[in-house]
Amino acid sequence: MNKKLKLIIGAIYLFCFVALFYILFTYLDIKELSSYSYIKTKSQILNDFKENNLILFSLIFFVGSIIWILLLGFASPLAILSGFIFGQWYGTLISIFSFTFGCTLLYVLANLYFKKIIINHLEGRISKYKKLFKINELLYFMVFRFVGGGGMPFCIQNILPVIFDMKIKNYFYASLIGLAPIVFIINSLGSGIEEMIGVNDDIKYQDVILNPSIYWPLISFLIILFISFFIKKKIFEK
Repeated sequence: MNKKLKLIIGAIYLFCFVALFYILFTYLDIKELSSYSYIKTKSQILNDFKENNLILFSLIFFVGSIIWILLLGFASPLAILSGFIFGQWYGTLISIFSFTFGCTLLYVLANLYFKKIIINHLEGRISKYKKLFKINELLYFMVFRFVGGGGMPFCIQNILPVIFDMKIKNYFYASLIGLAPIVFIINSLGSGIEEMIGVNDDIKYQDVILNPSIYWPLISFLIILFISFFIKKKIFEK
């Protein structure tokens, strides 16, 4: 990759990173995040804006999620936020597709410009996965996504298939299907939190634990973790 292109990509990343933190620190008072009334007020503002500008807000979230993934961000906070703002079902749909597009775009960029760096730094660590991916890259990457990448950070999961030279189409569909279960559960949790904030002037610890919209997603998450651990042991660590 020539120096000019490196500088352009670096400048875009830096601009997006600075813009993100500018927005966060401008519109959110970090000191007030522990205040329930502050959170309730801000959530009501978000809901009002969403109700009046659903298409625009959806587009902002979709594009923002893609940029966040490109900046090597984690998906879980966005999944909670989408459930909180858009609800369980619509939030899940917009999350899954925005995450999948963001991951795929990151994979394409990494494959084009950073392939040698990724191979040099990661190939030795995941040599045991090579045979599996060669057998059926779509199936095993889908399972790899489902088990949370075997404990790997989300950004590393996204660029790992560069080493296997995975087909873009297979990468897209494996990510779309593999991410769906956990994204749905996390969205459900975000939706449950919004539901509680919307109908309560104050929330106690026991109210959160005993609320079905909270404990069912948490139980489902634990079940997913158990299944993921079992699959990881049987497939990726054999």
